[in-house]
Amino acid sequence: MRATDIIAKKRGIFITDSEGKRVLSGNTTLSKEEIEFMVKGCTDKSIPDYQMSSFLMAVFFNGMTPEETAHLTNAMLYSGDVMDFYAKKNPKLHGPFVDKHSTGGVGDKISLPLAPIVAACGLQDPMMSGRALGHTGGTLDKLESIKGYRTNLTETEFSDFIARNNFAMTGQTEKIAPADKILYALRDVTGTVESIPLITASILSKKVAEGSDGLVFDVKYGSGAFMKSTKDAELLASSLVDTVKAMGKKASAFITNMNTPLGLKIGNFLEIEETIDCLKGNGPADVMELTYALGAEMLVLGNLAETPEKGLEKCRKAVESGEAYKYFLKNVEMQGGDVNQLEKDYKNRRSPFKTEIYAEKDGFISIDAYGMGIAGVELGVGRSKTTDAVCPDAGMILYKTEGEKVSKGDLIMEVFGKNEECLAPAAEKIKKALTYNTNSVECGKLIYKKI
Repeated sequence: MRATDIIAKKRGIFITDSEGKRVLSGNTTLSKEEIEFMVKGCTDKSIPDYQMSSFLMAVFFNGMTPEETAHLTNAMLYSGDVMDFYAKKNPKLHGPFVDKHSTGGVGDKISLPLAPIVAACGLQDPMMSGRALGHTGGTLDKLESIKGYRTNLTETEFSDFIARNNFAMTGQTEKIAPADKILYALRDVTGTVESIPLITASILSKKVAEGSDGLVFDVKYGSGAFMKSTKDAELLASSLVDTVKAMGKKASAFITNMNTPLGLKIGNFLEIEETIDCLKGNGPADVMELTYALGAEMLVLGNLAETPEKGLEKCRKAVESGEAYKYFLKNVEMQGGDVNQLEKDYKNRRSPFKTEIYAEKDGFISIDAYGMGIAGVELGVGRSKTTDAVCPDAGMILYKTEGEKVSKGDLIMEVFGKNEECLAPAAEKIKKALTYNTNSVECGKLIYKKI
Protein backbone atom coordinates (compact mmCIF):
# COMPACT_ATOMS: atom_id res chain seq x y z
CA MET A 1 0.00 0.00 0.00
CA ARG A 2 0.97 3.62 -0.52
CA ALA A 3 -0.27 6.54 1.57
CA THR A 4 -0.66 8.62 -1.61
CA ASP A 5 -3.12 6.14 -3.12
CA ILE A 6 -5.19 5.95 0.08
CA ILE A 7 -5.32 9.76 0.36
CA ALA A 8 -6.41 10.02 -3.28
CA LYS A 9 -9.13 7.40 -2.76
CA LYS A 10 -10.57 9.18 0.28
CA ARG A 11 -10.28 12.54 -1.50
CA GLY A 12 -12.21 11.17 -4.51
CA ILE A 13 -12.48 12.61 -7.99
CA PHE A 14 -14.75 15.49 -8.91
CA ILE A 15 -16.43 15.47 -12.32
CA THR A 16 -18.85 17.85 -14.05
CA ASP A 17 -22.35 16.41 -14.43
CA SER A 18 -24.89 17.06 -17.19
CA GLU A 19 -26.14 20.19 -15.39
CA GLY A 20 -22.65 21.63 -15.16
CA LYS A 21 -22.27 20.95 -11.41
CA ARG A 22 -19.10 19.49 -9.91
CA VAL A 23 -19.93 16.25 -8.10
CA LEU A 24 -17.88 13.65 -6.26
CA SER A 25 -17.36 10.52 -8.34
CA GLY A 26 -16.26 7.03 -7.37
CA ASN A 27 -15.98 5.09 -4.10
CA THR A 28 -14.22 6.98 -1.31
CA THR A 29 -14.89 4.33 1.36
CA LEU A 30 -11.65 2.92 2.79
CA SER A 31 -11.11 -0.68 3.81
CA LYS A 32 -10.10 -1.81 7.28
CA GLU A 33 -6.60 -2.58 5.97
CA GLU A 34 -6.18 0.85 4.35
CA ILE A 35 -7.19 2.64 7.56
CA GLU A 36 -4.93 0.43 9.69
CA PHE A 37 -2.05 1.17 7.31
CA MET A 38 -2.50 4.93 7.75
CA VAL A 39 -2.79 4.76 11.56
CA LYS A 40 0.23 2.46 11.88
CA GLY A 41 2.26 4.75 9.62
CA CYS A 42 1.21 7.76 11.70
CA THR A 43 2.23 6.03 14.96
CA ASP A 44 5.61 4.67 13.81
CA LYS A 45 6.34 7.84 11.76
CA SER A 46 6.76 5.92 8.49
CA ILE A 47 4.12 8.24 7.01
CA PRO A 48 5.16 11.91 7.30
CA ASP A 49 2.97 14.54 8.93
CA TYR A 50 2.23 16.31 5.65
CA GLN A 51 0.64 13.14 4.22
CA MET A 52 -1.33 12.50 7.42
CA SER A 53 -2.54 16.12 7.26
CA SER A 54 -3.78 15.52 3.70
CA PHE A 55 -5.52 12.35 4.87
CA LEU A 56 -7.25 14.22 7.71
CA MET A 57 -8.42 16.94 5.32
CA ALA A 58 -9.84 14.31 2.93
CA VAL A 59 -11.76 12.77 5.85
CA PHE A 60 -12.91 16.23 6.93
CA PHE A 61 -14.50 16.93 3.51
CA ASN A 62 -15.81 13.47 2.57
CA GLY A 63 -16.60 12.01 5.99
CA MET A 64 -16.61 8.33 6.94
CA THR A 65 -19.24 5.60 7.16
CA PRO A 66 -19.96 4.12 10.64
CA GLU A 67 -17.91 1.06 9.59
CA GLU A 68 -14.96 3.24 8.52
CA THR A 69 -15.17 5.22 11.77
CA ALA A 70 -15.21 1.93 13.72
CA HIS A 71 -12.11 0.73 11.82
CA LEU A 72 -10.36 4.05 12.52
CA THR A 73 -11.30 3.85 16.21
CA ASN A 74 -10.06 0.26 16.47
CA ALA A 75 -6.78 1.09 14.73
CA MET A 76 -6.20 4.03 17.10
CA LEU A 77 -7.31 1.93 20.08
CA TYR A 78 -4.81 -0.84 19.33
CA SER A 79 -1.97 1.59 18.65
CA GLY A 80 -1.35 1.29 22.41
CA ASP A 81 -2.39 -0.54 25.58
CA VAL A 82 -5.95 -1.83 26.01
CA MET A 83 -7.29 -2.89 29.40
CA ASP A 84 -9.03 -6.27 29.66
CA PHE A 85 -10.50 -6.75 33.12
CA TYR A 86 -11.93 -10.17 32.25
CA ALA A 87 -8.38 -11.42 31.63
CA LYS A 88 -7.46 -10.63 35.25
CA LYS A 89 -9.30 -13.78 36.42
CA ASN A 90 -10.39 -11.89 39.54
CA PRO A 91 -13.89 -13.05 40.56
CA LYS A 92 -14.59 -9.58 41.96
CA LEU A 93 -14.02 -8.10 38.49
CA HIS A 94 -17.33 -9.49 37.33
CA GLY A 95 -18.51 -6.81 34.90
CA PRO A 96 -20.20 -5.78 32.78
CA PHE A 97 -18.12 -2.62 32.82
CA VAL A 98 -20.04 0.52 31.88
CA ASP A 99 -18.79 4.11 31.86
CA LYS A 100 -20.07 7.55 30.95
CA HIS A 101 -18.38 10.22 28.84
CA SER A 102 -19.24 13.91 28.69
CA THR A 103 -18.14 16.26 25.92
CA GLY A 104 -17.50 18.88 28.62
CA GLY A 105 -19.00 22.02 30.05
CA VAL A 106 -19.06 24.53 32.90
CA GLY A 107 -19.96 23.20 36.35
CA ASP A 108 -20.16 19.70 34.88
CA LYS A 109 -19.24 17.56 37.87
CA ILE A 110 -21.65 14.74 36.94
CA SER A 111 -18.98 11.98 36.86
CA LEU A 112 -18.16 12.59 40.52
CA PRO A 113 -21.54 11.67 42.08
CA LEU A 114 -22.47 9.33 39.22
CA ALA A 115 -19.67 6.77 39.66
CA PRO A 116 -20.33 6.02 43.36
CA ILE A 117 -24.10 5.91 42.77
CA VAL A 118 -23.90 3.23 40.06
CA ALA A 119 -21.17 1.43 42.03
CA ALA A 120 -23.54 1.22 45.02
CA CYS A 121 -26.08 -0.35 42.64
CA GLY A 122 -23.59 -3.12 41.77
CA LEU A 123 -22.27 -1.79 38.45
CA GLN A 124 -18.52 -1.72 37.81
CA ASP A 125 -17.30 1.58 36.32
CA PRO A 126 -13.73 1.99 35.04
CA MET A 127 -13.65 5.78 34.83
CA MET A 128 -10.77 7.31 32.87
CA SER A 129 -11.02 11.10 32.90
CA GLY A 130 -9.22 14.21 31.73
CA ARG A 131 -8.05 17.63 32.92
CA ALA A 132 -9.42 21.12 32.46
CA LEU A 133 -8.52 22.87 29.23
CA GLY A 134 -10.02 26.15 28.06
CA HIS A 135 -13.39 26.98 29.62
CA THR A 136 -14.35 23.37 30.45
CA GLY A 137 -13.49 21.75 33.78
CA GLY A 138 -11.50 18.57 34.35
CA THR A 139 -12.53 15.66 36.58
CA LEU A 140 -8.92 14.86 37.55
CA ASP A 141 -8.27 18.43 38.74
CA LYS A 142 -11.41 18.32 40.87
CA LEU A 143 -10.42 15.01 42.48
CA GLU A 144 -6.86 16.20 43.12
CA SER A 145 -8.24 19.15 45.09
CA ILE A 146 -8.92 16.54 47.82
CA LYS A 147 -5.81 16.41 50.00
CA GLY A 148 -3.68 13.37 49.04
CA TYR A 149 -6.00 12.06 46.29
CA ARG A 150 -4.00 10.33 43.55
CA THR A 151 -5.21 9.88 39.95
CA ASN A 152 -2.03 8.47 38.35
CA LEU A 153 -2.95 4.84 39.00
CA THR A 154 -1.12 1.87 37.53
CA GLU A 155 -3.25 -0.59 35.56
CA THR A 156 -2.94 -3.06 38.46
CA GLU A 157 -4.15 -0.46 40.98
CA PHE A 158 -6.98 0.60 38.68
CA SER A 159 -8.33 -2.94 38.29
CA ASP A 160 -7.77 -3.77 41.98
CA PHE A 161 -9.71 -0.69 43.16
CA ILE A 162 -12.59 -1.52 40.80
CA ALA A 163 -12.66 -5.08 42.17
CA ARG A 164 -12.76 -3.76 45.75
CA ASN A 165 -15.14 -0.81 45.34
CA ASN A 166 -16.83 -1.20 41.91
CA PHE A 167 -15.23 1.99 40.53
CA ALA A 168 -11.95 3.88 40.32
CA MET A 169 -10.87 7.22 38.81
CA THR A 170 -7.71 7.52 36.75
CA GLY A 171 -6.10 9.54 33.97
CA GLN A 172 -5.01 8.44 30.53
CA THR A 173 -1.51 6.98 30.48
CA GLU A 174 1.08 7.68 27.78
CA LYS A 175 0.52 4.17 26.43
CA ILE A 176 -3.24 4.58 25.87
CA ALA A 177 -4.08 5.37 22.21
CA PRO A 178 -0.77 7.06 21.25
CA ALA A 179 -2.08 7.52 17.69
CA ASP A 180 -4.75 9.85 19.05
CA LYS A 181 -2.16 12.22 20.53
CA ILE A 182 -0.43 12.52 17.15
CA LEU A 183 -3.62 12.88 15.13
CA TYR A 184 -5.17 15.37 17.57
CA ALA A 185 -2.09 17.60 17.38
CA LEU A 186 -2.30 17.54 13.57
CA ARG A 187 -6.06 18.24 13.60
CA ASP A 188 -5.43 21.23 15.86
CA VAL A 189 -3.11 22.91 13.32
CA THR A 190 -4.84 21.85 10.08
CA GLY A 191 -8.39 23.11 10.73
CA THR A 192 -9.88 19.61 10.93
CA VAL A 193 -10.90 19.49 14.62
CA GLU A 194 -14.65 19.69 13.87
CA SER A 195 -14.82 16.49 11.79
CA ILE A 196 -17.45 14.19 13.37
CA PRO A 197 -15.69 10.90 12.44
CA LEU A 198 -12.35 12.22 13.76
CA ILE A 199 -13.94 13.47 17.01
CA THR A 200 -15.68 10.10 17.40
CA ALA A 201 -12.51 8.07 16.88
CA SER A 202 -10.57 10.35 19.25
CA ILE A 203 -13.10 9.96 22.07
CA LEU A 204 -13.72 6.25 21.62
CA SER A 205 -10.12 5.12 21.15
CA LYS A 206 -9.52 6.30 24.73
CA LYS A 207 -12.86 5.31 26.29
CA VAL A 208 -12.88 1.77 24.87
CA ALA A 209 -9.21 1.33 25.92
CA GLU A 210 -10.32 1.63 29.56
CA GLY A 211 -12.12 -1.72 29.23
CA SER A 212 -15.81 -0.75 29.09
CA ASP A 213 -18.47 -3.07 27.65
CA GLY A 214 -20.96 -0.23 27.37
CA LEU A 215 -20.83 3.56 27.21
CA VAL A 216 -23.35 6.29 27.95
CA PHE A 217 -22.55 9.65 26.36
CA ASP A 218 -23.54 13.10 27.58
CA VAL A 219 -23.22 15.21 24.42
CA LYS A 220 -23.66 18.86 25.28
CA TYR A 221 -24.87 21.70 23.08
CA GLY A 222 -24.98 25.46 23.64
CA SER A 223 -22.66 28.38 24.37
CA GLY A 224 -20.57 26.45 26.92
CA ALA A 225 -20.30 23.31 24.76
CA PHE A 226 -18.07 22.25 21.88
CA MET A 227 -21.16 21.63 19.73
CA LYS A 228 -23.16 24.85 19.61
CA SER A 229 -26.44 23.57 18.10
CA THR A 230 -28.73 20.63 18.84
CA LYS A 231 -28.26 19.52 15.21
CA ASP A 232 -24.47 19.28 15.54
CA ALA A 233 -24.77 17.58 18.94
CA GLU A 234 -27.18 15.04 17.46
CA LEU A 235 -24.76 14.28 14.62
CA LEU A 236 -21.95 13.63 17.11
CA ALA A 237 -24.17 11.61 19.45
CA SER A 238 -25.40 9.42 16.58
CA SER A 239 -21.84 8.89 15.35
CA LEU A 240 -20.65 7.86 18.82
CA VAL A 241 -23.52 5.43 19.36
CA ASP A 242 -23.34 3.93 15.85
CA THR A 243 -19.57 3.47 16.06
CA VAL A 244 -19.67 1.82 19.50
CA LYS A 245 -22.35 -0.57 18.23
CA ALA A 246 -20.26 -1.32 15.12
CA MET A 247 -17.47 -2.29 17.55
CA GLY A 248 -19.79 -4.83 19.21
CA LYS A 249 -20.51 -2.88 22.40
CA LYS A 250 -23.59 -1.20 23.90
CA ALA A 251 -24.15 2.55 23.78
CA SER A 252 -26.67 5.32 24.41
CA ALA A 253 -26.36 9.10 24.25
CA PHE A 254 -28.16 12.03 25.87
CA ILE A 255 -28.08 15.46 24.25
CA THR A 256 -28.06 18.02 27.06
CA ASN A 257 -28.20 21.79 27.48
CA MET A 258 -24.98 23.69 28.26
CA ASN A 259 -26.16 27.24 27.57
CA THR A 260 -25.98 27.93 31.31
CA PRO A 261 -23.72 26.34 33.97
CA LEU A 262 -24.69 23.11 35.73
CA GLY A 263 -25.36 23.35 39.44
CA LEU A 264 -24.58 26.14 41.90
CA LYS A 265 -20.82 25.67 42.33
CA ILE A 266 -18.08 26.06 39.71
CA GLY A 267 -14.48 25.26 40.61
CA ASN A 268 -12.35 22.32 41.61
CA PHE A 269 -12.93 21.85 45.36
CA LEU A 270 -16.27 23.64 45.15
CA GLU A 271 -17.50 20.92 42.79
CA ILE A 272 -16.26 18.24 45.21
CA GLU A 273 -18.46 19.97 47.80
CA GLU A 274 -21.45 19.89 45.47
CA THR A 275 -20.72 16.21 44.80
CA ILE A 276 -21.03 15.55 48.54
CA ASP A 277 -24.30 17.53 48.55
CA CYS A 278 -25.61 15.29 45.75
CA LEU A 279 -24.55 12.08 47.50
CA LYS A 280 -26.27 13.26 50.68
CA GLY A 281 -29.45 13.89 48.68
CA ASN A 282 -29.17 17.69 48.78
CA GLY A 283 -27.76 18.42 45.32
CA PRO A 284 -29.13 21.06 42.92
CA ALA A 285 -32.13 19.87 40.90
CA ASP A 286 -30.38 20.03 37.50
CA VAL A 287 -27.31 18.08 38.68
CA MET A 288 -29.49 15.42 40.31
CA GLU A 289 -31.76 15.12 37.26
CA LEU A 290 -28.86 14.52 34.88
CA THR A 291 -26.93 12.27 37.27
CA TYR A 292 -29.96 10.03 37.82
CA ALA A 293 -30.81 9.90 34.09
CA LEU A 294 -27.28 8.86 33.12
CA GLY A 295 -27.03 6.43 36.05
CA ALA A 296 -30.32 4.75 35.17
CA GLU A 297 -29.17 4.27 31.58
CA MET A 298 -25.84 2.83 32.74
CA LEU A 299 -27.71 0.26 34.85
CA VAL A 300 -29.85 -0.69 31.82
CA LEU A 301 -26.74 -1.19 29.64
CA GLY A 302 -25.18 -3.21 32.46
CA ASN A 303 -28.28 -5.46 32.72
CA LEU A 304 -28.89 -4.34 36.31
CA ALA A 305 -32.21 -2.67 35.49
CA GLU A 306 -34.89 -3.73 33.02
CA THR A 307 -36.00 -0.18 32.27
CA PRO A 308 -34.68 3.37 32.86
CA GLU A 309 -37.51 3.86 35.39
CA LYS A 310 -36.32 0.89 37.45
CA GLY A 311 -32.73 2.10 37.10
CA LEU A 312 -33.76 5.53 38.36
CA GLU A 313 -35.42 3.95 41.40
CA LYS A 314 -32.22 2.02 42.21
CA CYS A 315 -30.06 5.14 41.87
CA ARG A 316 -32.34 7.12 44.20
CA LYS A 317 -32.28 4.34 46.79
CA ALA A 318 -28.46 4.25 46.65
CA VAL A 319 -28.41 7.94 47.63
CA GLU A 320 -31.25 7.81 50.18
CA SER A 321 -29.69 4.82 51.98
CA GLY A 322 -26.31 6.54 52.26
CA GLU A 323 -24.60 3.70 50.34
CA ALA A 324 -23.46 5.93 47.46
CA TYR A 325 -21.72 8.33 49.85
CA LYS A 326 -19.96 5.38 51.53
CA TYR A 327 -18.64 4.21 48.15
CA PHE A 328 -17.38 7.75 47.45
CA LEU A 329 -15.52 7.96 50.77
CA LYS A 330 -14.03 4.49 50.29
CA ASN A 331 -12.74 5.53 46.87
CA VAL A 332 -11.19 8.69 48.35
CA GLU A 333 -9.43 6.60 50.98
CA MET A 334 -8.23 3.94 48.51
CA GLN A 335 -6.78 6.54 46.15
CA GLY A 336 -4.80 8.24 48.94
CA GLY A 337 -7.22 10.98 49.92
CA ASP A 338 -7.58 12.21 53.49
CA VAL A 339 -11.23 11.51 54.35
CA ASN A 340 -11.09 13.28 57.74
CA GLN A 341 -9.63 16.41 56.18
CA LEU A 342 -12.18 16.28 53.36
CA GLU A 343 -15.06 16.28 55.82
CA LYS A 344 -13.47 19.14 57.79
CA ASP A 345 -12.96 21.14 54.57
CA TYR A 346 -16.55 20.60 53.42
CA LYS A 347 -18.17 24.08 53.24
CA ASN A 348 -15.23 25.58 55.18
CA ARG A 349 -12.44 25.72 52.61
CA ARG A 350 -12.33 28.89 50.51
CA SER A 351 -9.68 30.98 48.79
CA PRO A 352 -8.89 34.13 50.83
CA PHE A 353 -9.09 36.17 47.61
CA LYS A 354 -12.78 36.95 47.24
CA THR A 355 -15.22 39.35 45.63
CA GLU A 356 -18.99 39.41 45.16
CA ILE A 357 -21.24 40.09 42.18
CA TYR A 358 -24.49 41.99 42.73
CA ALA A 359 -27.39 42.52 40.33
CA GLU A 360 -26.94 45.77 38.41
CA LYS A 361 -30.64 46.10 37.61
CA ASP A 362 -34.04 44.46 38.06
CA GLY A 363 -34.99 41.64 35.73
CA PHE A 364 -34.99 37.96 34.95
CA ILE A 365 -31.39 36.80 34.85
CA SER A 366 -29.61 34.78 32.15
CA ILE A 367 -26.14 33.30 32.85
CA ASP A 368 -24.00 32.44 29.82
CA ALA A 369 -22.00 29.24 30.36
CA TYR A 370 -19.12 30.17 28.05
CA GLY A 371 -18.63 33.58 29.67
CA MET A 372 -18.59 31.97 33.11
CA GLY A 373 -16.10 29.38 31.94
CA ILE A 374 -13.75 32.04 30.58
CA ALA A 375 -14.01 33.90 33.90
CA GLY A 376 -13.13 30.63 35.62
CA VAL A 377 -9.91 30.38 33.61
CA GLU A 378 -9.01 33.91 34.76
CA LEU A 379 -9.65 32.89 38.38
CA GLY A 380 -7.50 29.75 38.11
CA VAL A 381 -10.24 27.12 37.80
CA GLY A 382 -9.11 26.06 34.31
CA ARG A 383 -6.21 26.32 31.91
CA SER A 384 -5.35 28.26 28.77
CA LYS A 385 -2.69 25.66 27.91
CA THR A 386 -1.89 22.18 29.23
CA THR A 387 1.16 23.37 31.22
CA ASP A 388 -0.84 25.89 33.31
CA ALA A 389 -1.46 25.13 36.99
CA VAL A 390 -4.97 25.27 38.44
CA CYS A 391 -6.03 26.67 41.81
CA PRO A 392 -8.07 24.09 43.78
CA ASP A 393 -9.88 26.76 45.82
CA ALA A 394 -10.81 29.13 42.98
CA GLY A 395 -14.35 29.28 41.64
CA MET A 396 -17.85 30.70 41.95
CA ILE A 397 -20.88 30.00 44.17
CA LEU A 398 -24.17 31.00 42.54
CA TYR A 399 -27.06 32.34 44.61
CA LYS A 400 -29.24 33.13 41.59
CA THR A 401 -29.73 30.84 38.62
CA GLU A 402 -30.97 30.99 35.03
CA GLY A 403 -34.46 32.48 34.77
CA GLU A 404 -34.71 33.76 38.36
CA LYS A 405 -36.12 37.21 39.00
CA VAL A 406 -33.62 39.54 40.68
CA SER A 407 -33.75 43.04 42.08
CA LYS A 408 -30.95 45.57 41.77
CA GLY A 409 -28.42 44.95 44.57
CA ASP A 410 -29.24 41.23 45.06
CA LEU A 411 -26.22 39.00 45.66
CA ILE A 412 -25.80 36.85 42.54
CA MET A 413 -22.58 35.03 43.36
CA GLU A 414 -19.42 34.84 45.43
CA VAL A 415 -16.18 34.69 43.43
CA PHE A 416 -12.89 33.19 44.64
CA GLY A 417 -9.56 33.63 42.86
CA LYS A 418 -5.99 32.33 42.81
CA ASN A 419 -4.75 35.80 43.81
CA GLU A 420 -6.01 39.34 44.38
CA GLU A 421 -5.00 40.51 40.90
CA CYS A 422 -7.28 38.10 39.02
CA LEU A 423 -10.50 39.17 40.75
CA ALA A 424 -11.24 42.44 38.92
CA PRO A 425 -10.74 41.09 35.35
CA ALA A 426 -12.68 37.94 36.23
CA ALA A 427 -15.54 40.03 37.68
CA GLU A 428 -15.72 42.01 34.42
CA LYS A 429 -16.01 38.76 32.44
CA ILE A 430 -18.73 37.51 34.79
CA LYS A 431 -20.72 40.73 34.43
CA LYS A 432 -20.59 40.34 30.63
CA ALA A 433 -21.96 36.81 31.03
CA LEU A 434 -25.04 38.12 32.86
CA THR A 435 -28.13 39.44 31.08
CA TYR A 436 -31.11 41.09 32.79
CA ASN A 437 -34.30 40.45 30.83
CA THR A 438 -37.51 42.44 31.12
CA ASN A 439 -39.66 39.37 30.53
CA SER A 440 -39.39 35.91 32.08
CA VAL A 441 -36.72 33.68 30.56
CA GLU A 442 -37.59 30.40 28.83
CA CYS A 443 -35.19 27.90 30.40
CA GLY A 444 -34.60 25.15 27.83
CA LYS A 445 -35.03 21.52 28.85
CA LEU A 446 -31.90 20.08 30.44
CA ILE A 447 -32.19 16.80 28.54
CA TYR A 448 -33.09 17.55 24.92
CA LYS A 449 -33.04 14.04 23.49
CA LYS A 450 -31.89 10.47 24.02
CA ILE A 451 -30.33 8.40 21.23
